[in-house]
Amino acid sequence: MPIDIKRLALIAALLFLAGVGPKFWVGAAFAQSVAQRVQEHYAAMTSMRAEFTQTLVHKESGSREQRSGVLSFVKPLLVRMETKKPSPELLLVGKDVIWNVFPEEEMAYKYALSLARDSRSIVQVMTGQASLDKDFFIENQKEAGGLLVLDLFPKEPTQAMVEARLWIDPKTNLIRKLRIFDFYGNENEMAFSRQEVNVAISASQFIYTPPKNFVVEDRTKDAAAAPGKI
Repeated sequence: MPIDIKRLALIAALLFLAGVGPKFWVGAAFAQSVAQRVQEHYAAMTSMRAEFTQTLVHKESGSREQRSGVLSFVKPLLVRMETKKPSPELLLVGKDVIWNVFPEEEMAYKYALSLARDSRSIVQVMTGQASLDKDFFIENQKEAGGLLVLDLFPKEPTQAMVEARLWIDPKTNLIRKLRIFDFYGNENEMAFSRQEVNVAISASQFIYTPPKNFVVEDRTKDAAAAPGKI
């Protein structure tokens, strides 16, 4: 099955982390200071690898889906999200296209790279490349379990993202968890552990060639196609 909007929305959140702008605004002076350090940290970051646990909550049915795996990104826009449990899946934002691969089904879906370039997308948020000062209102700063919590509201909401919440570790300036809310009230949460910053990641990790026996569905020319994780 192709990527759903919620999941594609989430990878976009990842790219927000790598490029936070210098005007990250919050109300409290302490939170503002932490936010500034986060911006500087991610602005200087070149790559990151982390283990993730993703939880998808469907508001209408109340169903919950949990998955885990490894997430890697290299600036400016190379992302590899490899789900290992409960079943293997690969979401790859490469140099030219986006791939969503389901090995057990021998299926691969190909999408246009432009889907990950919107600064309000989850990929952009997750990797720090969203333009917060331009595209988001930031408020409701508070602390929870030693982490600073910030709520982000897109100035121009999309179906995939009407609100985002970030949990920031003030000691390391890393985002430990993020939660995305879509137009329908569904939640897409990703928690990070074992985060490694500025690690060497081979360029080959962001190149994909489907096996000959795989069925490939090309959606690069379909403007309506919107893979959910980005």
